[in-house]
Amino acid sequence: MNGPKTIPVRVAQVEPVTDDVRRFTLVPAEGGHLPAYSAGSHVIVTMRGESRVWRNAYSLTTPSGVRDAYQIMVRRVPASRGGSAFMHSSVSEGTRLDISVPSNFFPLARRGGKHVMIAGGIGITPFLSMLPELAHVRARVEMHVCCRPEDADAFTDLIASRTTGGVAVYVEVAGAQERFGALLADQPAGTHLYTCGPAGLMEGVAETARALGWPESHFHQESFGGASHGEPFTAVLAKSGREVEVTGDQSLLEALEGAGVDAPYMCRGGACGTCALEVLEGVPEHRDFFQSAAERATNCTVLPCVSRARGARIVLNI
Repeated sequence: MNGPKTIPVRVAQVEPVTDDVRRFTLVPAEGGHLPAYSAGSHVIVTMRGESRVWRNAYSLTTPSGVRDAYQIMVRRVPASRGGSAFMHSSVSEGTRLDISVPSNFFPLARRGGKHVMIAGGIGITPFLSMLPELAHVRARVEMHVCCRPEDADAFTDLIASRTTGGVAVYVEVAGAQERFGALLADQPAGTHLYTCGPAGLMEGVAETARALGWPESHFHQESFGGASHGEPFTAVLAKSGREVEVTGDQSLLEALEGAGVDAPYMCRGGACGTCALEVLEGVPEHRDFFQSAAERATNCTVLPCVSRARGARIVLNI
């Protein structure tokens, strides 16, 4: 497979965080130490079911200096038949998995004068490795979390134990745009903004930041492509003429992999551009955070890890 190098690991512990979020502790299957990584990094976890393979990206939630074990947190998506359901139903202590070497497309801006972090739900996970590092250097930090009422206490405890900065938790969606507009308008020069969570939240924050004149270099986003499902369509591989059916519950990248196509990938969340494919015919439904608005408007490129086709057919230069 044309992706990052994999490492065999064993699940040492599974702990409930909330009713639908579990924390998994992963240790080297053969002993020794795991690779070093920087705050904000993630790994790709390969999960092999009886008839399907999933590869999902999960943020590392342990401080970056820890190498004897990694921890990830996985939320079970309602009615999901994907990797999150597999992790909750089929992975227990002793299970062996393959993970990638850590990658980081969401690093800290270490020279930032202040750091404002906005998370939605399970989008808190990349910040759990960032906050201790920022606390260590006594950086100015604000952490804002939007979540369901039933998750508020658990998420507050996770964050408060890792930071000395201010923490605000919101359980009401109403007024979010105005709330974050006021927040972003009242920040000193040199502040860096980080967001991770549902697409709607991230897009809303991005629009607000740009409208207020935030420079792109001071605005950072992370997404793991939780909304890659949709209507089924057919992907035509132009170089061979082969047709690959993409079902409603799988991404275009997953369909290509299932058909034996050695497609490149890295983040699997629409953030890095590694998997980008040229579109020869058809219109993509863009869901990535890599391309600019102008690049999306050309409809020349699709990121198959998260994006789909708007119609029944798309032709790819592969």
